[in-house]
Amino acid sequence: MTTVVEKPPRQEVPPEPAKPSWRHRLSRWDVKFSPYLYIAPFFVVFGLTGLFPLLYTAYVSLFDWEIGDDDPKFIGLENFATLLGDPQFWNAVVNTVSIFLLSSVPQVIIAVLLAALLSLRLRFPAGWRVGILLPYSASLVALGIIFANLFGPRFGLVNALLETLGLDRVEWQANRFASHLAVATMVNWRWTGYNALIVLAAMQALPRDVYEAAVVDGAGAVRRFFSITLPMLRPTLIFVVVTSTIGGLQIFTEPKLFDAMPGSNNGGSQHQFQTLTLYLYQSAFEGFDLGYASAIAWLLFLLIVLIALANFLITRRLAATTGLKR
Repeated sequence: MTTVVEKPPRQEVPPEPAKPSWRHRLSRWDVKFSPYLYIAPFFVVFGLTGLFPLLYTAYVSLFDWEIGDDDPKFIGLENFATLLGDPQFWNAVVNTVSIFLLSSVPQVIIAVLLAALLSLRLRFPAGWRVGILLPYSASLVALGIIFANLFGPRFGLVNALLETLGLDRVEWQANRFASHLAVATMVNWRWTGYNALIVLAAMQALPRDVYEAAVVDGAGAVRRFFSITLPMLRPTLIFVVVTSTIGGLQIFTEPKLFDAMPGSNNGGSQHQFQTLTLYLYQSAFEGFDLGYASAIAWLLFLLIVLIALANFLITRRLAATTGLKR
């Protein structure tokens, strides 16, 4: 008896995948790397003009380095230790935070309200929008001189109005809180319109169908503003708050021009409105102590980062709990 062994069927070997052509590889690299190349110029310029000065300032802060000194002495963290025990530094910190709060908080609130008004159907909308941006286009030095005269203690228009209303005159430059209020007014006058236009642009990009659905459900204008508009503006509000924080903590020109001796870095006779940037400038170019000024710059940088981060978290939390989430 013979057995026939059948041969297993021959398996076909799959063909090798075609090697991608150089055009295909080039197209794939283009999709993969082009976005990084497009944004690379910004980071290269930032590295040269932003990151390098930041790191070099940290390096200088470790030395007893005066202007013109070719052989500065390394002292480690001594500049920071001296700075933390310097009462003028803490006075400048309080002034900076006070002016920042008096300017940034009302500035953001008024900017949102202005944006809400400008989003209504008004006649000549472009004229109103250009109008609120005019203070931003004016020279900062001119604004400083004008406001310094408006808040002048003897012949200022603000004191004249107060007297007309039967109120006492205010020593705007001698009184600490009054000087902070005057400087914050200058900042708000310049930046509120700019921030209002940013919020308005975001407000007009919100989807209209959400508002139509709210109207159908019977929501009034106020309810729509707080339950729809504000929560959906969260990314824009966070941007405005963070940029206001960064700018508000670096106020320099306004208090410098507000002084009774315009151009002085003292911030008043008793440093009552001297900000951190004024103290930094005074230490570097009047005290000629670059190491100490660099230490001030680094502590100011850390303060800005901390407050900006806190503002970011608080704004995001408030917007998320107000209504809609994005």
